[in-house]
Amino acid sequence: MCGVFGIYGHSEAANLTYLGLHALQHRGQESAGIVTNDGERMTLHRGMGHVIDVFPSDTLAKLNGEHAIGHVRYSTAGGSFLKNAQPLAVDYARGSIAIAHNGNLTNAAAIREKLEDRGAIFQSVSDTEVIVHLVAFSRQREVEDRVADALSQVEGAYSLLCLTDHSMIAVRDPYGIRPLAIGRLGDVPVVASEPTSFDLIDAEFVREVEPGEMVIFDEDGMRSMRPFKTAPRKACIFEYVYFARPDSNLDGVSVYEARKNLGRALSKEHGIDADVVIPVPDSGVPATIGYSEESKTPFEMGLVRSHYVGRTFIEPQQSIRHFGVRLKLNPVSDTLKGKRVVVVDDSIVRGTTSRKIVKMLRDAGAKEVHFRISSPPTQWPCYYGIDTPTRKELIASSHSVEEINQYITSDTLEYLSLEGMLEAVTSTRRSRQNDSNDKNGSNGAKKSLTVVNPDADGSPFCHACWSGEYPIEFRPHPRTRQMRLLDT
Repeated sequence: MCGVFGIYGHSEAANLTYLGLHALQHRGQESAGIVTNDGERMTLHRGMGHVIDVFPSDTLAKLNGEHAIGHVRYSTAGGSFLKNAQPLAVDYARGSIAIAHNGNLTNAAAIREKLEDRGAIFQSVSDTEVIVHLVAFSRQREVEDRVADALSQVEGAYSLLCLTDHSMIAVRDPYGIRPLAIGRLGDVPVVASEPTSFDLIDAEFVREVEPGEMVIFDEDGMRSMRPFKTAPRKACIFEYVYFARPDSNLDGVSVYEARKNLGRALSKEHGIDADVVIPVPDSGVPATIGYSEESKTPFEMGLVRSHYVGRTFIEPQQSIRHFGVRLKLNPVSDTLKGKRVVVVDDSIVRGTTSRKIVKMLRDAGAKEVHFRISSPPTQWPCYYGIDTPTRKELIASSHSVEEINQYITSDTLEYLSLEGMLEAVTSTRRSRQNDSNDKNGSNGAKKSLTVVNPDADGSPFCHACWSGEYPIEFRPHPRTRQMRLLDT
């Protein structure tokens, strides 16, 4: 996962991009970068670490120009090095271009090999640099046509921003796997991975970039192109389960309400008599609220999280990740002692963190510990931008639910079903549509979820990491690298 932000035509473009990236910090804590355009040249600054550390005030002051794009990153393709930080900015025969990319290309290694055979020289191992070279090699005349030509050759997930000499371009892949939204700050257009970036700078949400759409912002305003073949809509449902901020609204779905609905569905499927229900903070909180409301079990904060430690999901250093659960979480003994406790988390991947949490709760005096997961067992790796381990490292790929329960040492363990997860998220959108229809005076009861170009299962979501049903074929290549970062 990564986050992108862009603004076109504002005197404080760099400062506003800094704020926008700060609101997207949860999408990547490894590196950050901003490139600006003052009409004559581009200025780029990138660094390792959090936005606040990479961009002190004196650095921001040097980023001149009314146009800017920015990026926060954690690595799925390529290692944790400054050379892989984004945006990538280059000069080529037609001028200058900078690209900030959220997603993963499934055929990047194969294309890279062909480009190297043609003489291309790569500075990084990021799949985004493949797009840069394809743009440079394109025979199209206009820059938006060159970008479209480049992207027509790649496969996988991409929501990206391009800053050129005279425009800003936003593009979303035909499946719409990764989110991308358009807003306005007065008359100035802004684009971001999540609309929460708009809230921070007092910008107004306008609409999503549609799957397969290219939006060009220049001195003539905003225009839209659809240069790609249509495909079934397959937004990543893991955004709603875990990754997006809970105060975001993605493709018409409130992330917070979706997570509460996941908890309600979990309670209906796998409720159990207990004294308290507690979340694994922070991502498990909304689902736990929903579970508590549905089951009438009292909600308590039985685990307190330190906010001075980054997510173990993103943190790239193995040594920190294994120690991270003790740094991040501490039990509240008075809440847990002698109690039958339900613990709600969003997922179990390797199981090591869950095992440590159960031990912490028992050491704090919990009488019983019942684990409940607001998504199905994670059995398959993601190739579209969520950095999961190889399949052999996913505990649910080789162990039954009961075997996982024994490993993490909980009294019981249950997962939400795939059908329950899909219905919980789609019902959130239906509810929002009906509320909107009622406010507009129409008969909301006759309205239902609009699925754009659905495939055979009728779902507008990608759920491959749970089902193994990949909407885009992944063809392994000898040079393909699969990073190992996830540890929950």
